[in-house]
Amino acid sequence: MHKPERLFDYTGTLPECPTWSPSDGRLYWTDIVRKEIHWVQPATGNHELLTFDEEVGCFALRESGGFILAMRSGIYLSDAAGRIHKKVCDNPSNPSAARFNDGGVDQDGRFYAGTYWGPRDFNGALLCRVDSALNIRVLQCDILGANGLAFSPDRRWMYTADTPNHVMYRTPLDPAGEPGIREVFMRFPKGNGRPDGAAMDVEACYWTALFDGHRIARISPDGDVIEEYALPVRCPTMVCFGGDDMQTLFITTAREGMSADEIAERPLSGSIFTLRTAVAGLRKPAFKELPQ
Repeated sequence: MHKPERLFDYTGTLPECPTWSPSDGRLYWTDIVRKEIHWVQPATGNHELLTFDEEVGCFALRESGGFILAMRSGIYLSDAAGRIHKKVCDNPSNPSAARFNDGGVDQDGRFYAGTYWGPRDFNGALLCRVDSALNIRVLQCDILGANGLAFSPDRRWMYTADTPNHVMYRTPLDPAGEPGIREVFMRFPKGNGRPDGAAMDVEACYWTALFDGHRIARISPDGDVIEEYALPVRCPTMVCFGGDDMQTLFITTAREGMSADEIAERPLSGSIFTLRTAVAGLRKPAFKELPQ
């Protein structure tokens, strides 16, 4: 059985949203706290970063090049160097209380972004979607911390998680990809990890990072935990598949808020790990917008 290995000599504060680009063999990710997007090319070791004025909670690569960025104040389009050239919309949450968090793109090229409700006094976060015409629509509310977005290979289900509430949901999708009524798929007992960022494999199994759980897990379409892999850190944040055969799982981890003693005990917190898997994962689609 393969074990997670560190990708390269890097530690961030809150790395999230790992995204594999097959066209250039790069892994992209955001460090939310540091207001950065990074990329590394594993084949060469080249590593670069882009800096922003706000936290980038999540992002996606655009089919036309560059990024769609969910930043604290709103959603933006940028070029590949991170230069903003268009604001798509304001943050539909209260940006002083809720920053964007997890997100991704569906099989039709639409961008989804969820928020995290900072005060944690009620479920004030939401999940929204930007379509190819750059129209925004709020799809779900009653969330404390949006996470875990993934879509089943047959396009029938959208999976999400609410990390602070220890719950994973699934939502049926109609043939046009429109969501039905969200339902609870799994609840996670407190003290053993919370479902964070996720990815889907070709067998319709859901891979989740278990924040505060020191591990990642593979969950069957029936809701059974069928594989688990331990990590030398407490807080994995998200996973994605990549590599030429899509059988490398990339795992981001965090060190935000950790004491000096814990960092000394777990110095690899904030690193990115890789895991070779027996099954291939689904590629992350690029955001597809109509010509402007």
